[in-house]
Amino acid sequence: MYAILLSLALARAGLRPGSPPTGTLPRSRAERILVVGATGGTGRELVAQALARGYSVTALVRSASRLEVEHPRTTVLEGDVLDAAAVDTAVGGQEAVLSALGHKRFFYPTRILSAGTRNILRAMEARDAPRLVCATALGIGDSAGQMGLYYSLFTIPAILPFYFWDKTRQERAIAASAVEWVIVRPGVLTNGEKLGRLRHGRGIGSLLWTVRISRADVAAFMLDQLESDAYLRAAPGVAA
Repeated sequence: MYAILLSLALARAGLRPGSPPTGTLPRSRAERILVVGATGGTGRELVAQALARGYSVTALVRSASRLEVEHPRTTVLEGDVLDAAAVDTAVGGQEAVLSALGHKRFFYPTRILSAGTRNILRAMEARDAPRLVCATALGIGDSAGQMGLYYSLFTIPAILPFYFWDKTRQERAIAASAVEWVIVRPGVLTNGEKLGRLRHGRGIGSLLWTVRISRADVAAFMLDQLESDAYLRAAPGVAA
């Protein structure tokens, strides 16, 4: 019963965006991007793939030693996403921000995701950095229950309730901001190779089966959102 009530609460409190614009619209390509959460699995993929696509990448990390990237178009800045001044400095001069922010403090209430994202949003609005692409997860808002029975009835309510509740606050902060935003909701993340074959949009996931996707494919999809308005101010799910 608790698991069902939590899913209903995440559905009720979470973001339920309207329909995104139809079609894929070309837009001016950003050149300078900031990656937040760059030392995580998805963040590392974002940095590597962004460099491969020709972007100049700034990575905001708590410890520069954890991100071993040597590339002339990479800048690594040490700072905590909860430090508003550090975030403001990192956002300065950027044309877009990609957030793969995460943590492993699962077992007690935190606001790392939502508070850190609010710092990012305030800096973006002050610095006129127009676009944010942020990874959250299936299981929130109109995707509640779409992670499959195992995650919906055990993993989320027993292990990740505080984490998912903060993701809900994170999404609501993004939706209330003045920036151009795209929220990307992946299924369970894997370390598999980038296949380039994924399903995306509303209604992604399953009530019964666990849906998965590689971090590499999530990163590629997030970078695609820098060059398209197809999911502007929407929260598409993504799964293999």
